[in-house]
Amino acid sequence: MTPLEKIKAMKMPFAELKGVEFVEAGKDRVVARMTVRPDLCTLHHTIHGGAVMALADSVGAAATVINLPEDAKGTTTLESKTNFIGGAKEGTTVIATATPVHRGRRTQVWTTRLETEDGKLVAVVTQTQLVLV
Repeated sequence: MTPLEKIKAMKMPFAELKGVEFVEAGKDRVVARMTVRPDLCTLHHTIHGGAVMALADSVGAAATVINLPEDAKGTTTLESKTNFIGGAKEGTTVIATATPVHRGRRTQVWTTRLETEDGKLVAVVTQTQLVLV
C-alpha cells in the first residue's frame, strides 16, 4: 500500500467533514486540499482561523501516521502553533503541504504551509505530534 493509499484508507471523520482531500503523500511530504465553503468562513466570506488550524492538524497528523515506528499505536497532537499570514475567500481552494522538521521515536514535528491555488500564503503551522506506544 502506498502512503497516499494508507492515508485515504484511514478513517478521519473531522477531515472528511471539512472536505479535506489528500492528493499526495510520501515520507517527506503530504499534500491535501480543501475548498473554502461558507460554513468554514468568518466575516467577509473569509476562511475561519479554526478551519486553517484544523486543516493543518489533519495533514500533519496524516504525515506522522505514515512515518510512525512499527511498534507505535498511533499519534496525537501535543502542540501546535499557527502564524496567520493572509486570508482565503469563500470558493477558493487552500492547499496544505506538510514537511518534516523532526521525526523521532517519541515525537515528530511538522511544518505545514497553507496557500491558495494561486500561491498566496495563508498560514504556516508548526505542530508536534506525540508517538503513542
